[in-house]
Amino acid sequence: MSHGPPAQRANLPDHLPAEPEGMRNALHAGWTSLREALQAEWTKLRTLPGTPWLLAAIIALTVAVSTAAAAAVTCPSGGCSVDPAKLSLTGIELGQAVVAILAVLAIGSEYSTGMIRTTITAIPRRTTVLAAKAAIVTGLVLAAGTIAVLASLLAGWLILSGHGFTPAHGYPPLSLGAGPVLRAAAGSVLYLALMALLSLGIATIIRDSGAAIGTVLGLLYLSPIIAAVVNNPHWHNSIERYAPMNAGLTIQATTGLRGLPISPWAGLGVLAAWAAAALLAGGLLLRLRDT
Repeated sequence: MSHGPPAQRANLPDHLPAEPEGMRNALHAGWTSLREALQAEWTKLRTLPGTPWLLAAIIALTVAVSTAAAAAVTCPSGGCSVDPAKLSLTGIELGQAVVAILAVLAIGSEYSTGMIRTTITAIPRRTTVLAAKAAIVTGLVLAAGTIAVLASLLAGWLILSGHGFTPAHGYPPLSLGAGPVLRAAAGSVLYLALMALLSLGIATIIRDSGAAIGTVLGLLYLSPIIAAVVNNPHWHNSIERYAPMNAGLTIQATTGLRGLPISPWAGLGVLAAWAAAALLAGGLLLRLRDT
């Protein structure tokens, strides 16, 4: 029994597959474009003369400062109020500056040389270019950050036990098997990755390497100074909760969690919101502005 004119029935088989086929072609083109962008950004970043040195500096400075901080503190028999895990990861506060420089140069160097025009000509989808840069930079920072964090914790484990941080004083040895220490270690690596994304977004907005580096470092290091001199409890608490560095570094805390202005994962979430906002604004401006 027929249901409709023959012409309509004849058109159905030819018409229905058209949309799925078009969607598959569009998805394939999108993945191909992203794969090409990732390959191009990886080639550009790894062949920059400064990239290996910056990655080495992230590791070296983080471990050196963390080791010096652990060596400078002792815990007497009466106990102390120092967080051993956070102390062992002090170097993150300096290593993040090198991370910011690496991320800014990933796009800032292209604007300074004019290569950004060639990049956009080769890959017209500008958000794909930014996504590829973000992925490559994040991968490199995660690798360097993991090495730096593990080496810093190893240094803390070796040093702090000889400086009074012993079970007798209420301090078990640093171990990734302990949940808070593992969270501090993994969170510190994620902190560096989010700092790279924040810096990349700001560099995309500003389009000048020097100005972008200055902006990122000012945003990071001025907030603790301001928090230290502000006497108003409301404003002090707001800075501690919402400034990217202050909030993000709460992920390292393993003791005194009830006294924190914001919980560790919520603090890292604040930094993630800063990074997402910077990348979204940078991606929008990259699409709207002339290169």
